[in-house]
Amino acid sequence: MYYQVMIVEDDPMVAAINKKYTETVPGFRVAGIFRNGAEGLEYLRENHVDLVILDYYMPEMNGDVFMDRIREEGIQVSVIMVTSANSADTVRSLLLKGVRDYLIKPFELERFQAALERFRSNKELLTGAGSGMDQSELDRLFAGNAGSSVERNKSLELPKGLNEKTLQMVRSRMKENTGKKMTSEEIALMVGLSRITVRRYLGYLQDSGELTSEIDYRTGGRPGILYRYI
Repeated sequence: MYYQVMIVEDDPMVAAINKKYTETVPGFRVAGIFRNGAEGLEYLRENHVDLVILDYYMPEMNGDVFMDRIREEGIQVSVIMVTSANSADTVRSLLLKGVRDYLIKPFELERFQAALERFRSNKELLTGAGSGMDQSELDRLFAGNAGSSVERNKSLELPKGLNEKTLQMVRSRMKENTGKKMTSEEIALMVGLSRITVRRYLGYLQDSGELTSEIDYRTGGRPGILYRYI
């Protein structure tokens, strides 16, 4: 069984990344890629989709209007935002309209995968619940909802492969440079670890709300990512 995923994104490069990342998670298949909400809505009216990966800033119909329209038309589909729109009012509005998870560009593969796995877990929990759900099942369901990632990461054990001592070392170095924008390469040199290893810890700290990140277009080649402890 595959979960059918629809990507609504006007940037071809981001859409390609979303598709590639989606297909790294077993059990998920991309049914189509659409450049704006109007095209996506037209497809949804005639085709079954389990999950929409949705951008906010798009021509013709943006993500906010798209959410309004699927609610008005009674289309039952889960939505994960993958966008640069990060104002508190925008996030609050979209969560109230039913967005299941929210990823800010640029995002890490691990965070994207976690969003899909959380969707799968909740979907399977609801499918297997039968006529009623007990409190433990409801707690599992609502613990995975968007908007509570900071508290959830504080209470859960570290993901597999992450070490508490190493996490504290990376966190400590970042705190010493609070407010300063740094690349993963610079941070790796500071802590004496590989860039790949450091990026996993940076991804965790970002998901926990301790770091922010932004795309650095000044590299002259492929854009990099700058991290900042807040």
